[in-house]
Amino acid sequence: MRAKRCVRGCTRLVLLLVFTVTALLSPPPSLSLTGTDATVPALGRTWPVGLRPPVLRGWEPPETVYGPGHRGVDLTAAPGTPVRAVAAGRVAFAGRVAGKGVVSVDLAGTGDPPLRTTYEPVTASVEEGAEVEAGEVIGTVAATGSHCTAPCVHWGLRRGGTYLNPLSLLPPWLLNRGPSRLLPVHT
Repeated sequence: MRAKRCVRGCTRLVLLLVFTVTALLSPPPSLSLTGTDATVPALGRTWPVGLRPPVLRGWEPPETVYGPGHRGVDLTAAPGTPVRAVAAGRVAFAGRVAGKGVVSVDLAGTGDPPLRTTYEPVTASVEEGAEVEAGEVIGTVAATGSHCTAPCVHWGLRRGGTYLNPLSLLPPWLLNRGPSRLLPVHT
């Protein structure tokens, strides 16, 4: 009887170990790019905040121009977190809109009108007209002004008056990065 309990316990332990290893080695779920515009070049070189921040609320395009929806994505970010330009461009606006700090960047080489990224709530560290590189800090997440239920930054994208999914700017290697793998060291 004692041997049977030991075998059952060992079997459960082995199964738990197999499931744990499988879960740790499987790639994270990929982000949905539903609603992306194929005309948006994947020229982003970094996330606006963090390395791969959780998306609190995704892109929800409105059915009509003035209809309800979510014209961007909300990324988890604590107040004071550095906010970076996802791609090179020129700061089109850095100031307050309706009591919120906003930074907008017209992306270089994206046509006329250019693609414009927006970030809010942000305390700007750049001025209107400044040239910025991909990954350059343009401000920090402000402590107030967020419409999220948890601390976040709202990241938007538009061309002229048309809002687009900002995740379209990120290449697959940034969106779907798999887990790190340890490789053997040869000496």
